[in-house]
Amino acid sequence: MCLAVPGEILEIVDAPDAPGAGLRTGRVSFGGVIKQVCLAYVPEAEVGAFVLVHAGFAIAQIDEVHAREALELLTRADPRADPLADPSGGGGDA
Repeated sequence: MCLAVPGEILEIVDAPDAPGAGLRTGRVSFGGVIKQVCLAYVPEAEVGAFVLVHAGFAIAQIDEVHAREALELLTRADPRADPLADPSGGGGDA
């Protein structure tokens, strides 16, 4: 079984000399944690779209309502792992 996590595309990056050159990539936010993600499988996705990401690859585009529902379910599964929490470590228990 695998898990895909929803994230929001912040920026589409076209860097011909970057690792994986020739593949469409973007910066995706997972509740404030930003990662570089391959967007080759979702050519229709644009900035502001929500995508499901597995192992660094966006595998499907989803609407914002479903993305937020999935994040809520993940939070309920493990309340200590709030995907919308501030990644800087400010606040909360340590």
